[in-house]
Order: sequence, then structure tokens, then C-alpha cells
Amino acid sequence: MILAAGKGKRMQPLTDTCPKPLLQVGGKMLIEYHLEKLAQAGFTNVVINHAYLGSMIEAALQDGKRYGLHIHYSPETLVLETAGGIANALPLLTTPDKNQPFAAINADIFCDMDFSILQPVLQSMQSHPTHTVAHLILVDNPPHHPEGDFFLHDDTGKLVESARPDCQKLTFSGIGVYHPILFENVPSGRAEKLAPLLRQAIAAGKATGSYFPGLWLDIGTPERLHQLDTTLNRSDRHT
Repeated sequence: MILAAGKGKRMQPLTDTCPKPLLQVGGKMLIEYHLEKLAQAGFTNVVINHAYLGSMIEAALQDGKRYGLHIHYSPETLVLETAGGIANALPLLTTPDKNQPFAAINADIFCDMDFSILQPVLQSMQSHPTHTVAHLILVDNPPHHPEGDFFLHDDTGKLVESARPDCQKLTFSGIGVYHPILFENVPSGRAEKLAPLLRQAIAAGKATGSYFPGLWLDIGTPERLHQLDTTLNRSDRHT
């Protein structure tokens, strides 16, 4: 699932007439980088939720065939937040018995991670749903978020609630693998944030994480969009 329902207020005026996932960077729409990498990693079905200017997203990406994907859309008429948006899309994301885990990625990030590393996590979570209901990809704390989000136990890969000598506090990248069990108490159509559900899973010892050291950017402002555009154009000149 690609989470694309945000209005992108911090990106105004760029998002006044264009949804943030369709903003151009390095000669492509921001969301296209995700789609291409998902296809390369062996994913075939992608669900995209949308609200603000959602018809533009559907018109631009259509059925996903040109990316080698099948794209399904989960439109939202109300602001559902992250967990609410995922819960609303569950019929498209998992099996009728709700036993199929899935990956979810924020549309407004850029990451050069190989998404194929998510495949073994998906397989493991499906085999052991009582052990782990959430697996988060964590990155170094960026300048705009120096305090980080979650503590990662270096040896076990478990997310923990408090600092210990063998833990480091890192930033959630916006890339995660989830079991539908995590959302079982979120009614469809109701707004709910993801962080409280993740903290409940951490407290229950059912959340893991892994550290990604590569290029990652949260494209939350026009300045960061320009920074990424400069980085990608510079990379193209050297290839």
C-alpha cells in the first residue's frame, strides 16, 4: 500500500493544484519511484489511498500496467489518518480471513532501499502472526526530527519503549510491514493514527524493526523537494 491521502499543506503553493505524490522530482513524479522499485522487488499488486485531488492520482497512474503492476485505489471522503486509511483499505490488502500481511509506504518519502528485503519479512509474519504484527524500517534521525521515534534493540531487532545501552533511538522511515491483526480494533471509516497502535504492539513485544543506512528523505517541504531534485540530477550527470 502507498499512503497518498495527505493534503500536503507544508508543500503549498506547490500542492495547491497538484497532489504531493505527483510532484516532479528528478524528471519523474515522486510516487513513480515507489512504483518502479516495488515492481523490481517482485510486488505485483499495489493499493493507493487518496483523498485530496485523488482523481488526478488515478488519472496519472491509471491501472499501473505501464509500471508492471496492478494498481487498486482506496478513495477517502473523510480524513482517516494513517491507521484509519489502512483499515479502510483492508479488503483490498489482505485475504478474507485477514491473515495476509502487507507492506505500507508513505508516498511523500524518497528512499533508495531495495524493497525486496521486505519480502522475507512478509513471509515470516504470515507464518508467525502471533509473534510479530509490525516491522518498521528505521533510519538515522534527520535534522528536522533529531529526537527520533522508536528504540531498536541492536541484537534482537525488537522495538522497545525505553532507552538501554544496547538500544538506539531512530526515526521511522514511513516504510513498514503489518499484519491485519494490528488494525482489528479500528472501525472502517474512522480516523485513527498509527503511532498509538505501534506503541501497543511494542508494549506487547510484537513489533520489530531493522535499520536502513542508505539515502532517505522525508519530502515534507518545498526545500526538501528541491534538495532531492538536486541530488537526483547530480547523480544522473555522473552515470
